[in-house]
Amino acid sequence: MNAALPDPDTAPELFEGVLTRRMMAFVVDMVIILMMVFALAIVGGIAGFLTFGLAWLGLIVLLPLSIVLYYAATLGSPRRATVGMQMMDIVLTPTRASTLDGGMAVLHALLFWVSVWIFWPISLGIALFTPRRQMLHDLILGTLMVRRSPMTRHWASYQANAGRAF
Repeated sequence: MNAALPDPDTAPELFEGVLTRRMMAFVVDMVIILMMVFALAIVGGIAGFLTFGLAWLGLIVLLPLSIVLYYAATLGSPRRATVGMQMMDIVLTPTRASTLDGGMAVLHALLFWVSVWIFWPISLGIALFTPRRQMLHDLILGTLMVRRSPMTRHWASYQANAGRAF
């Protein structure tokens, strides 16, 4: 385990209300995604009539692609959070020696949807009983959801202590 990884015993403020915040962030993100999909469906529907149904075929690819791009653009950004996560003051952090780029963000979103929609009781149960409140997809990918504002202080403190060690 990474020595820089936050511990709920020594930094409980990082994990305070994370599961509730994750659920609220999910609701906010679903509203945003539904508005985006609705707007695309309207535009695609109109374009379908103008192209004698040809544009409707594009919706089959465009709608899921727009959702994937939403996650890639938000989770893969330097903020490492969707709009809902930013509103709830949580951030996705890698726990392994990997970066959280657009590809990892897309993979995180895909595993999230698979684990939540197929294994939701298991995924939620794991989050209730792991000390860092990680869900199934977090454990598989090596990610961690923490509060953003206290996390900034935690990483600054860790970097300062690591600098003194050398």
